Amino acid sequence: MTTATEAGAPWLIVGLGNPGPEYAANRHNVGFMVADLLAERIGGKFKRAGKAQAQVVEGRIGAPGPASRRVVLVKPMSYMNLSGGPVTALRDFYKVPTAHVVAVHDELDIDYGTMRLKLGGGDNGHNGLKSMTKAMGADYHRVRFGIGRPPGRMQVADFVLKDFSSAERKELDYLVDRAADAVECLVTEGLERAQSAYNS
Repeated sequence: MTTATEAGAPWLIVGLGNPGPEYAANRHNVGFMVADLLAERIGGKFKRAGKAQAQVVEGRIGAPGPASRRVVLVKPMSYMNLSGGPVTALRDFYKVPTAHVVAVHDELDIDYGTMRLKLGGGDNGHNGLKSMTKAMGADYHRVRFGIGRPPGRMQVADFVLKDFSSAERKELDYLVDRAADAVECLVTEGLERAQSAYNS
């Protein structure tokens, strides 16, 4: 059940990734890609968030009127395995309940082209989620963008820090767009509606 405080609180949408141009097109940075698209949609530009090691954009998602929701888009600039610190600092600064935090991240255990939304759960070895869960508990939403498992004997770390393949890039813009749609649906219509529309 949503409390009155939660109903009026903004949503913190966290795109997980690593800062710097050398990481920009990596599989591990798909959270940044989705956050960038959402910022574009609300007409905002990421800027440094005070003392927090992150970039933020503030705005609204959804049709104008009572259905729209105040959001803070976040890209932690701390590197993936330290994401929890800046995210928790911003959650506290904006007075966001943990249930209004959404992490958008790459997911190894889901095939490329597949997406799943959920609330809570484990980190599945994902260093960004591990850091967030350690800092604030596990009761935040996740938009899990499938990247599949590494081929052959390739190490997971090498796979996630490589750019999407040329075959994957053909679909990437569409899939990032769909993930941004899923975030908007989650925030404006709730988890159940977003799951039925976007889980695949």
